[in-house]
Parts: sequence; C-alpha cells; structure tokens
Amino acid sequence: MLSRDTILDGLRKGAAPEVLIIGAGINGIGTFRDLALQGVPSLLVDMGDVCSATSAASSRLIHGGLRYLEIGEFALVRESVEERNRLLLDAPHLVRPIRVRVPIRGLFGGAAASVARFLGLLRSPGPKGAFVVALGLRVYDLFGGRNRTMPAHRMVPRNEFRRTMARLAPFVRYMGEYYDARLVAPERLGLELLAQGEAACPGAVAATYVAVVGREGDAVILADTVTGERFRVRPKVVVNCAGARIDEVDQRIGIEDRLIGGTKGSHLVLRDRAFVAALDDSMLYFETPDHRICLAYPLDDEHVLLGTTDLRTDDPDDVVCSDAEVEYLFDVMRMVMPDLDLDRSRIVFTYAGIRPLPASDGVAGAISRDHSIRTFAPSDDRPFPVLSLVGGKWTTFRACAEEIADEVLALLGQHRRQWTSGVAIGGGANWPVDIAAHVAALARRFGLAETRAATLFDRYGTAVTAMLEGFAGATEQPLAAVPDHSRQEIAFLARNERVVHLADIVLRRTLVALYGRATEAAVAELADVVGEALGWSAERRAAEAQATLGLLASRHACPGKQQ
Repeated sequence: MLSRDTILDGLRKGAAPEVLIIGAGINGIGTFRDLALQGVPSLLVDMGDVCSATSAASSRLIHGGLRYLEIGEFALVRESVEERNRLLLDAPHLVRPIRVRVPIRGLFGGAAASVARFLGLLRSPGPKGAFVVALGLRVYDLFGGRNRTMPAHRMVPRNEFRRTMARLAPFVRYMGEYYDARLVAPERLGLELLAQGEAACPGAVAATYVAVVGREGDAVILADTVTGERFRVRPKVVVNCAGARIDEVDQRIGIEDRLIGGTKGSHLVLRDRAFVAALDDSMLYFETPDHRICLAYPLDDEHVLLGTTDLRTDDPDDVVCSDAEVEYLFDVMRMVMPDLDLDRSRIVFTYAGIRPLPASDGVAGAISRDHSIRTFAPSDDRPFPVLSLVGGKWTTFRACAEEIADEVLALLGQHRRQWTSGVAIGGGANWPVDIAAHVAALARRFGLAETRAATLFDRYGTAVTAMLEGFAGATEQPLAAVPDHSRQEIAFLARNERVVHLADIVLRRTLVALYGRATEAAVAELADVVGEALGWSAERRAAEAQATLGLLASRHACPGKQQ
C-alpha cells in the first residue's frame, strides 16, 4: 500500500480521480474495490480510519437475516444467504461458520400474524412459535441452496437441548438450529478489500482522516483532519457512502434532501467462562418480550458478545452504550437463562453504532435493512452527479458495491470487465486444503513454534507469509502486556496498513481492545512500538497513548462499572 503522505502529496499536485467515494465503511470500500477492478481510478476518503464507525459496530456476523423473512423481505434474505455462502469461500480466514440456536416458547404462537407479515399486511414484529420458525428455516435452507457450505436446519429434540444448554429457562419448549457465519475481524476484511483495490488500479487510492468540508462549483473541498490542510478534487461522479452521516455530507455538497433515519445498536463483550459454557459453542438468537431480536455467542473460550439494542436516534455521534442499554441486555438475557450470574464487573468492552436506515415513521425493528441508491443529477452549479447510499448490510456489501459500480460505469460510459463474485479476499487467497500441514510448513520455514504459526495463520490467513517475510529473519519479541502479539508483528501492521493514530492499532488492526486487554501498560507498550515504526517523537507517543486511553474510557467502557 502507498503511504498516506504519498497519497496526500498527489492531492496537492492536483490528482484528478474520475470518482470520489466518501466513506471508508464496508460499502464504500466495496465500491472502491469493484471500480478499481474495472480500471476506474477512484479516490476514497473518510474522516476517520477504515471501518471505524458503523462498520466497526455490527454484531460481527455474515448472515441471511432470518428475522427479515417475518416482514416479507424475501429478496433481501435470498441475496444475504447467497452472499454469505460466497464470503465463506472468498474469505475463509475471517468468515467462519457458526451454529445458531433459536429458543421457542410455543408451537403455533403468532402463526396468523406471521402470515399477515409474510403478505405485507403487517409490518411490526411479533411472537413466533415452533411451526413458524421451522417454516422460516426451511425457506432459509432453500435460499442457501446455491454454493451450499453448511448443514441444513433441524429442530433440536428437547432432551438434547435440555442436556447441552441446561441453563435455559423452563418456558423454552422447542429449539430450532441452523448455521450462519461469524465475521471474526470486520475491520481487517475492510482493510484487505481496500488493499486489493489499490493493487488492481494504479489511480485508485484511499486517504483516511480526510473529511469532505464543502464544495465550490465543480470542486469538492477536502481537509486533512490531522493537519487541517485543504485539497480540491474535481471528480466526474461522487458516491456518498458516509453511513449515518450521509445527509450531513450531502448538505456539504449542496443537497438538502433527508434520506437517513438512524437507529442505535449497542453490544457488550463479557469475560465470563460460565456464560461461554452455557452457550454450548452456539449463538443463541432469541426474541425479547418487545419482539426485538437479541443474540449472544462465544468469541473465544472466555469471552461472549451480547447484543443488540435498536433505538431511534438522529445523532450520528450517539455511539456510546448507555446504562439503560446494559440493563436491557442483561434483563432479556436473564429471561432466557435466568440463573446466569451476569455482572457489570465482567464487561470488558462496549460499543455502539448507528444503522443508516431509510427515514421512516415505522417501528424501529420493522424498518427495512435493504439498501437503496438515490441519484442526484448534476445541477446548474454542481456539474457532477451524486449517488447516495441508504442502508446496506455487512453481509451484502459485495452485491451492493456491484450495483453502485454498475451505475457509476453507466454514468462514465464504461463497461464492466470483471465480476467480484469468486474473487478471493486478502488472506483467503490460495487457501490450503490441509490447514495443519500448511501451518507446519510455515513453522519450519520461518523457525516458529507450531502454536505460534497457528496463531498467526488464524489471525491473517495466507497473508501471514508476506508478514513473516517482512520480519527479515528477525526473531519475534513478544509484547509484555499482550504476549500473543510481537513487536515485529505490530511494527509490520503500523508500517504497512496505513496507520495514522495509535487507536487504529488498538481498536482495528488488532483485537486487543475488543477483548478488554487495552490496559494502560498495553497501550503504552503499543505506543512505543508503533511510534518507533512510524518515527514518532516521545511527545507524540505519549499524546497518542493518552488519546487512546481517553477514547476507550469515553466510548467503550461499561457505564456504572468501577474502573
């Protein structure tokens, strides 16, 4: 990847990208990659880091969206299941199967209302019995028939789920089981797509921490949020993928239409081995008394992800999990597993994000999760068209990007020359048939213990070979505070993955923060390694460490927990 300084120098010299893409979330990055594969030079900008807003705040799933069947969004579910199957093949290092279990209270509950919802006569969600869930799972299986990668659904016998998930509440009389996929590191997948796009087209570049601040005639004004320096670019087409800030960005370039009506979703990460054991290596996907959907699943052998809320908000900065949301998530979890000893002391990380859904007066849970593209034709004082993306899911980013790219190509008078389906992503390329043999070969070639080779392969997939070659034969030195990472590994990430701030490493290039390991000592040690790799002064290292700790405390700590 080019350095950020090189990219900014190109902007100073008047680089003229054909397309300006605003927003380096997953849909903006997906569009950037797709256009690059067609040979279209695009500039991707974001006011923050790669996948640092809504795309960093998902439930970390690649899923069909079983609940969308309930409100009749069959096309979205079909597309989602097909895209899930593709990603399991294209990015196997980051997208992995997960068993999902659905606890059910009754047999026929909600059948009539569900039929009304299927027919589009009713939009609000409601209760669902085993009959309705089984029917939905059968449809789910049918949609997933193409490129099938996982087992079909089943209804779990009561004696089995009572034995394996003994903490379930007595009201659970039935249990559905199916398979979806988990996204281990969303930010890494986004970064790998970005790198793939830059490698495919010399004129395609991405500049993080660069914001759109205005427009003057045919020029969009950009500002480096680190230095304040301003740049002008004159694109032929603008694509607005700014997520919850789409309306805000549109206004800055002279478009006043309101498109977004956001909802906030919060998640908790708990360090709790008893909770992990209670889930029996499954994701529990359950309905709440207010007919929302919540979920809980193990991240590893000691951490659980619990989510999510769905609260209306018009504030894109409302991205802190509230005290009330913690209580809500604990309360609904206790209803399903009443004897779980849930406690704030076990929460090691929280996060929240704004879903950029279409403006609507309906019930939050019933607002469509499908995407749409609003095209604003050129005007008298704005000579370029603007395409604004509303909605969109992690799961369907490739299909969404393909749709946007096709519209852009039509506006440019160009034709598609490559499809992105089946294109391996980053560390998913050249995936080995025998993983154990591949890991053993890595260990021998680079003089590593097999356990260390396995850890690195699990983290980076086949891209780990280039990383290890980048160490130039140096022996890895484990970090004192996070010993499963080495100084060489972190330095490689800092130098090669467009790191601007320490938080980019702590929150996105690694999972250190997610697992509650970003202690003061760990942050200081990481600041030293990153600072050495990037040539930061002692003052800059201290400032970055302080800023990162402040961000963790203000945005990701558990409200009400004694620190």
